[in-house]
Amino acid sequence: MGAPSIHESSYIDEGAIIGDDTKIWHFCHIQSGAVIGRHCSLGQNVNVANNVRIGNNVKIQNNVSVYEGVELQDGVFCGPSCVFTNDLTPRARFPKGSDAYKKTLVKAGASIGANATIVCGHDIGRCAMIAAGAVVTKNVPDHALMVGVPAAQQGWVCECGAALPKDLTCTECGRIFEETAEGLKQHGVS
Repeated sequence: MGAPSIHESSYIDEGAIIGDDTKIWHFCHIQSGAVIGRHCSLGQNVNVANNVRIGNNVKIQNNVSVYEGVELQDGVFCGPSCVFTNDLTPRARFPKGSDAYKKTLVKAGASIGANATIVCGHDIGRCAMIAAGAVVTKNVPDHALMVGVPAAQQGWVCECGAALPKDLTCTECGRIFEETAEGLKQHGVS
């Protein structure tokens, strides 16, 4: 494993931790207390706020701000210019401070499309897919395909990212799923 690769135009505040083989491109800012895992890629103009936790193998495309209160688990993909929030009722004249921020958890393997907005206080399930431009206003189940404004579930997606047909057998990788009361669960490979 190698040291992180950080472009000279980026700022890394004291107290930030960046894992091996992570690449940080032009004009990024990693704030104090942020922890970024191994093998990540942060595109141009990414801001990672104080105390944010980012897992391993995460890809954050250009122009994304990951605000305090947001956690990205392993293998998360954030498309260009997707938006996270951390305050449901912001006022410039009446700041609440970080103790009032709502938490957002993006679970392992989830993907967020370009220009999607994730309203704070919600969890994005494991391997879920948020369509480009969608606005998430509620918790998202594992493997759910969410589309629209506000985002509504339009189907299921496989771990590999392919939309699942009605029989819930992935035509790309052969994983077989079943729908349960708790959501979609994998139970084999064809």
